Order: sequence, then C-alpha cells, then structure tokens
Amino acid sequence: MHRVILAPMEGLVDAPMRDILTRIGGIDRCVSEFIRVTDGPLHPAALHRILPESRQGWRTAAGVPVHPQLLGSDPDWLAYNGAWLADLGAPAVDLNFGCPAKTVNRHRGGATLLREPETLYRIVSAMRAALPARVPVTAKMRLGYSDTSQTLECAQALADGGAAEIAVHARTREQGYRPPADWTWLARVREAVSVPVVANGDVVDLQTYREIRRVSGCEQVMIGRGLVACPDLALVIQRSCSGEAAAAMGWESLHPWLVDFYAQVRERVVDRHVPGRLKQWLAMLAGVYPQARILFDQIRRQTCADQVAELLEQGSAAQLLAAPSSTC
Repeated sequence: MHRVILAPMEGLVDAPMRDILTRIGGIDRCVSEFIRVTDGPLHPAALHRILPESRQGWRTAAGVPVHPQLLGSDPDWLAYNGAWLADLGAPAVDLNFGCPAKTVNRHRGGATLLREPETLYRIVSAMRAALPARVPVTAKMRLGYSDTSQTLECAQALADGGAAEIAVHARTREQGYRPPADWTWLARVREAVSVPVVANGDVVDLQTYREIRRVSGCEQVMIGRGLVACPDLALVIQRSCSGEAAAAMGWESLHPWLVDFYAQVRERVVDRHVPGRLKQWLAMLAGVYPQARILFDQIRRQTCADQVAELLEQGSAAQLLAAPSSTC
C-alpha cells in the first residue's frame, strides 16, 4: 500500500496549484495552506479564499480530498473553528505545528509550540473533544524547534491528545529547508506512537520516495517542493508502484498546465501580483526542465500580466530552442 499526500506550503501550494497537480494525477490527498486562528471565529470569506474546495465537497476538480489546516495556540478557539469546519463537511481537521516562519513563530504558531509538548496535548485534546467521532484530527510537526531533545515527547503528546495521524517533516525549525532531512527520526517516531506516521522531507524523485519509505517504514509520504518542481512525480510513483512504465512528463505536455495555472491565478489575484506566481513556479521547475529556465529568463523583468501571458503562450519547446527536458 502507498499513499502520496500533497504537502501544505504557505504561498506556494494554493488552490490553483492543488488543482493542477491533482489533475496531473497520482495524489491521494491534499492539505490546505494554514488558516490562522487567533481569538475569534473564522470568517467564511477567509475560508473560501484559502480553500475554495470547501464549496465543492472538499475536493479538487480531480476529486482529490482536501483537508483544512488550522494554525494557532489557543485550544478553545482552535476547537471552536475546527467544529465549524466539521459542520461544513470537512473530512478531517489538520493542525500545524511545523511552520518555521519567524512571523508565525513570534505569535506562538507553528513550530515554536514544539517547545511546549503540554500545549500540543491541550490543543489536540480540545479539538478531538469538539469534533464528531467521524472527523479525524491530524497534525503536522517537525523534529523540534532547535534540536531533537523533545521529538518523541511531542509526537506522543499529539497521539495521546487524540491525533489519528501525524505527519513529520524530518528537520527541526532551525534547519529550515537545508538538507539533509534525517529520515531515521521518522522511524523512531513511528515506533514511539500507536498512530500512523506520514514521512516528509527531501522527496524529489522516485528513488528518494523509495528510500524514505525504506528508512522510515512509513506507508504514507507527504511531498511538497518535490511535487511542485516535478509535477508528475506522484503519477510516476503511482505507476511504478503498480508495475507500469514510469516515464516522466516532457515540456510539451507540461506547458498547457502552466497556461492553465496562470489563467487561474489571474482569476484570484490582481494583475500586478500574477507574474510573480508564475516566476516562482518556473524557478522551481528549472531544476528539472531547461525550458523553464529559458522561459523564466524571458519573463523575469516583465511586470505586465498581459505581456507575460503572451510570452507564456509562446513557450512551447520548439519556441524555446527545443532544449531537451530532464526526467524526474
């Protein structure tokens, strides 16, 4: 058995990206960007902006479930808003204890709470008590804030509080995204708790997917940046696990998805911000697709959404000097 979960990544894996990647295929589940909870109820407009899938059965257009993720430190308000999401039909509620952003951590959100195992327990316990039994509580954590001295204590607090599943990014908060992720800790967490553990960190291709599963012993793998940089990675993994050929997507097949993505982003944000989202994705794709680097260089100084759209429409492999594409 295997499952590939699209990781939540603030400012990167938003609704258009989830739509594109799940339609390309191979993804079993998504987790939304975090929805910040402070000292009050969430506004429906905020939910629908971050998670428009909540209006379509909590699924992407491809039918892939999307679980909402909440971030905060107040057990009561997190539980209140989690119950509201459950009433709206959310299939699960995820809790963010892994975000490394300084602004988030300064306001007692994300990975900073890994220094407070007792707070983790209170939050998950409150959420579990507030939700109907049919709606699981899940959580995402890192190995710790600055070190791994409390890794197992934090994981046990989440499990004891009622988390049905724990995704673990195999780095501390202070490591950020610097390699390498320590997959051996995933196995230690899995042995320390009685609930499923989802492995996360540095999966960029089929080989690293196989290796993280071997080292961690986890059946489920969460992938973020690796899937953004190689959009058909989950499909390659799915086909390989089914014994099918696992050829990677070429640029000519990927290019229409970029056009679709750009159009969706234009529907959601003002034009002056649209080129930046495409540049962000192209910069990540450039490690796999030489054509992405060429297109990025063509638009990097462009700020007009219409001009960028024209250059994107012209961005076929033939028009980009027919540079050969790499494989994931």
